[in-house]
Amino acid sequence: MTGNVPVPPAPIAKPSPLRTRVKLRRISSDYSKPYPPDGDGSRWWERLKAALGTSSSDFVNATLVQIQNASRLPSGGISEISVNAVLAFIEAAEPRNEVEAALAVQAGCTHAVAMAVLSRAGGAYGGDRHVALMAAASARLLRAFATQVEVMRRLRNGNTQVIRVEKIEVSDTAQAVIGNISLQRPQP
Repeated sequence: MTGNVPVPPAPIAKPSPLRTRVKLRRISSDYSKPYPPDGDGSRWWERLKAALGTSSSDFVNATLVQIQNASRLPSGGISEISVNAVLAFIEAAEPRNEVEAALAVQAGCTHAVAMAVLSRAGGAYGGDRHVALMAAASARLLRAFATQVEVMRRLRNGNTQVIRVEKIEVSDTAQAVIGNISLQRPQP
């Protein structure tokens, strides 16, 4: 047997075993108060700050409200599962400061909303026009998500391009120059 030798799949990176989570206690139809799922409030709050790359409690509070607003179910309630999924997304992005955290929040919330819109697109409610509107909205949201992830990459790595040369061939009669070349323009 020649040629097709099976290649084992690349190992999948294991996520952190303990992601920061919240429990939600409903205050009103528009707001739920987040609290620690295990009862240890001070340690939990510090973990939230670390997950968001901040030392500001105000930033954490504002972020939790923003995540809740993006995690509404079609019926109007707030999904605790969605809030925790967005928090996991943000924590996986490992923001180093509030700017990176804001981008991660935007991307996580955009993803949550895009998935909610996609789930509504599959239903027959409203007919073909409804499906087309939901599909168009989800396409715009997913494009925004991809842009946000790219902005995060550029913020961290700089706006650099890497060009990798795989092979260079120079014939016997040709000349080649390797290195930086700058052309001097003649002075008029």
